[in-house]
Amino acid sequence: MGQVIQFVSKSDRERIRLIQEARAIYDSIFPPADPVSEQPDGTNIRRGDGGNLA
Repeated sequence: MGQVIQFVSKSDRERIRLIQEARAIYDSIFPPADPVSEQPDGTNIRRGDGGNLA
């Protein structure tokens, strides 16, 4: 009886779906990796955005 059901409009559901789809495409192109990864020449690369789109 203590549950709260929140209304989500169609446009919000579509926006969430599109964001999830874009994230999946982004991750398929740029797979998530450790924040610091080592390249073959021994240099380190740090992703400053943490993998976030926004």
